[in-house]
Amino acid sequence: MADSKTDKARKAAASIGLVTPIGKAAVAAPQAPRADEEWPLPGGSARVYYGEGQQGVVRPVVLADGFNLGPTDFDWLYDHLENGRYPFISELRRRGRTLILVGFEERSESILRNAETATAAIMRTIAEQLGDTRLVVGGFSMGGMVTRYALAKMELQRMDHRVGVYVSFDTPHRGAWVPIGLQAFAHYLAPVDDTYLRQIGSPASQQMLWRYLDSVDGTPKESPLRKEFKEKLQQVGGWPRIPRLLGVSSGRGDGVGNGVRAGAKTLSCSGPLFDGTYFLAQSQGDPAEVAVLNGILGGPHTIITRGFPELDGAPGGTLESFGLVGDTLKQFGEAIEMAHRSVCFVPSVSAVAVRDLDRQDDLYVDVHNLPPEESELDDFMLSSDNDPHAIMTREIGEWVLDRLPD
Repeated sequence: MADSKTDKARKAAASIGLVTPIGKAAVAAPQAPRADEEWPLPGGSARVYYGEGQQGVVRPVVLADGFNLGPTDFDWLYDHLENGRYPFISELRRRGRTLILVGFEERSESILRNAETATAAIMRTIAEQLGDTRLVVGGFSMGGMVTRYALAKMELQRMDHRVGVYVSFDTPHRGAWVPIGLQAFAHYLAPVDDTYLRQIGSPASQQMLWRYLDSVDGTPKESPLRKEFKEKLQQVGGWPRIPRLLGVSSGRGDGVGNGVRAGAKTLSCSGPLFDGTYFLAQSQGDPAEVAVLNGILGGPHTIITRGFPELDGAPGGTLESFGLVGDTLKQFGEAIEMAHRSVCFVPSVSAVAVRDLDRQDDLYVDVHNLPPEESELDDFMLSSDNDPHAIMTREIGEWVLDRLPD
């Protein structure tokens, strides 16, 4: 019986996704339309969709994929941009613009390395472009960090990137958040399968996460990989200086959170695999209990933080951090109770680069009441609600399209 439970735990651990479901839990996206061109790139590739009535690369918009495990799924990326709340690709092409989607061989690879792929995509776009309209370059979530670094480095090296506008979609400019209890759970599962840990512990994840946990009984802190990345980013100037810098947040800007109450139980398990395991929404306590891990893999392990703000309930783009774990465990026979599927992933203040995440007052600040110059961006937009991370909505799509260069 114990071996059977361990086997179930192993299969469950292999299917838990940080951003989207993996393996058995994954649902394939519909096949994307055939691209007008496909470009092989070092460390990745690009799909090129001409504007309506065009026969080449005209008024190009270059957008990089975000974080996940494994290579870019272009079908999923296209579907995410076109078939959700707003048909962004159709509207972009209707305006006579070429869309170039940049994908990576490994999305969890270092941002520094994937920036080389983005640089190659920009140079290929310049070589193929018809006309002299300045480029739009940016990305979704991590893709915004990849292109931010790539453009800043190109300027430092005096490479003419010909970019007029940089745009980031819910990019964690000041850091992203994955609950410490879930990070501990990834380490807890690793002895039977390390799939979940390979996502959370990947180079790109550590570079983006505001705080990282390196073991079940470790102390959450800024990852050395994040410190190194921040230093590298500053060495190239922090931001590109030539383009107009735009950014959008999937979260609200009025300081109103997503309704997840600090200290509330988000997910709990009652067996047969993880009986006694539960997770609590991040609170400000010193210490603050955020999880107890128990079950066939040992325990109980009590997970605590010290002096953190209420990150799970903060204004910002949300991720189904607990929902993805709970759904997967349920598929493998675990009895669960789930009070909150989604929590904050990219705080609003991070996406529009106005404040850091260390202090409660900064995290929940009313951005609308701040002087515009507090942001490192030239212009930004915050959403009407705390929407799913990097989702393409009408208000985001139209705001961006109205600000593209002629």
